[in-house]
Amino acid sequence: MTGSDGPHRGSGGDVRAAGSASERAREEEERAVEQALALVCGSGGSGRSDRSGGSDHRPSRSRDPQDPLDPRDSRDPWDEDLNADRSSDPHARRSSDNDPYDGRGSDLAKGRANELRDGRAATAPATAPAPAPAPGGEQLPLPDRPSPGDPANTSPPPPSWGRARAVAARAGRGGPPATIRVPLDRALGHVLAEALGALTDLPSFDTSAMDGWAVAGPGPWAFEAGAGLLAGRGPAAALPDGTAVRIATGARVPPDTTAVIRSEHAHVDEARSLLHARRSVVTGQDIRPRGQECRSGEQLVPAGTVVTPAVLGLAAAAGYDALPVVPRPRVDILVLGDELLNAGLPHDGLIRDALGPMLGPWLRALGAEVSGPRRLGDDAGALRDALSSSDADLIVTTGGTAAGPVDHVHPVLEALGAELLVDGVAVRPGHPMLLARLRASGQAEGPPDGPYLVGLPGNPLAAVSGLLTLAEPLLAGIAGRAAQDPYRALVHAEVPGHPHDTRLVPVVHRPGRAGGRDHVAPLRYNGPAMLRGIAAADGLAVVPPGGVRSGTEVEILDLPWAPATPWTEGCFT
Repeated sequence: MTGSDGPHRGSGGDVRAAGSASERAREEEERAVEQALALVCGSGGSGRSDRSGGSDHRPSRSRDPQDPLDPRDSRDPWDEDLNADRSSDPHARRSSDNDPYDGRGSDLAKGRANELRDGRAATAPATAPAPAPAPGGEQLPLPDRPSPGDPANTSPPPPSWGRARAVAARAGRGGPPATIRVPLDRALGHVLAEALGALTDLPSFDTSAMDGWAVAGPGPWAFEAGAGLLAGRGPAAALPDGTAVRIATGARVPPDTTAVIRSEHAHVDEARSLLHARRSVVTGQDIRPRGQECRSGEQLVPAGTVVTPAVLGLAAAAGYDALPVVPRPRVDILVLGDELLNAGLPHDGLIRDALGPMLGPWLRALGAEVSGPRRLGDDAGALRDALSSSDADLIVTTGGTAAGPVDHVHPVLEALGAELLVDGVAVRPGHPMLLARLRASGQAEGPPDGPYLVGLPGNPLAAVSGLLTLAEPLLAGIAGRAAQDPYRALVHAEVPGHPHDTRLVPVVHRPGRAGGRDHVAPLRYNGPAMLRGIAAADGLAVVPPGGVRSGTEVEILDLPWAPATPWTEGCFT
């Protein structure tokens, strides 16, 4: 019995062992397929598995359930961009604002998955570890990604958010700014190309600061009846000691005047024609001496100053009729996408164009001269013609910056011989933004010397991110404006971060309570396709990879129209 049982158990164990090995091999193959499919999901593919009967398949990888930012999770809960390609929003489809690969590796991943499923690969590909953020928030290199049309080619990882802004600012300052002279009534909002020097002393003669009496020597003072000295009249005769004369504000003070006594501080004895002071008189009181504000040739404001109403007033007072300014940068806006409506409610898969109405005023607030938006749809030929014929300093496009079937920006730029200065940025939202320089009309050789192009993602908040990351510093450089001074503020909430990229989060300023410091609070509606948060915000917090804790200081980007008293309506927070 024992003998028979022994071989029987051993035989069964061998069978089970063989079955277990077969099962392990099958599980390893399925895991390899899942890993390859994970690339498909993360690259903008549908990620659907034939084996799951058409259900949405996502790889199940082990992760730390207590860590919501564990990069091993196939879905980052804080990155609302991750599933943009599976969104029903056509803007989300167009932006591909979901991962560092911009959807360009999906074909390779699908091919690898098919090889594994067909048994043509013996081993599963190793899963690349997620890159860790370097000190200071600088992103370490990501794995090479295939370029469109040629999987063998690779491109470098996208630059950090700070580096991309620096590239845009340097591009804007690439050449000496042009200078034009415009009359005062047209100079508002321009940037001074030269320092504004005083053309005369201000004031140009001693003037009375008050309505009252000009007196000479000690009192009481004798006076003669009459209108006295009025503003705008020529020089008066010297004033003898012991005499007084009525004087109006702004009138030229007679030579040898000791002081001006205000009307309310004087007692007039009409019967004896004598003036008495109700208060002690100090030499020089209520007299504006010549050159009190500035002397001729003195610098009033430096070059690079934005011409405000106050600057216009100062320039006029100093004798200017026109000002030397930098021309406003000229911007063309090209709205791409067949799915966009210009009016009415969204319907039948069509959505309203939010960027066309928003970009023009926003760019004007940055000091640009903006033409009306042109809506081109998804037409590569129309895009190429528009880029070739533009005489603007900057062209801003919306959508089409990824690698989908109707994303034409990259191929058209390549066809036109443009130079890509920034191709993707490690920032969320807005990762697939780009900055390029086109060839000038008729230019066949050499580095491109024509208009710049900022390609914005199609998602509205992602487009705002592109404006602040690339367009704002570029336009400031072209217009000769000083860059926005960075500053930091406390944030009174924990703000989750992306594992590897910078996040831009709409915030509102709040006053401190009971002597506490002023701070900023993040706003709820901060998804890449949302505008509700930015509409209530007065700035964007620059959140480094990994996020920040409550009470941490973060860099703040002010919006061009940030109000003095920020909105605090609870429905936005």
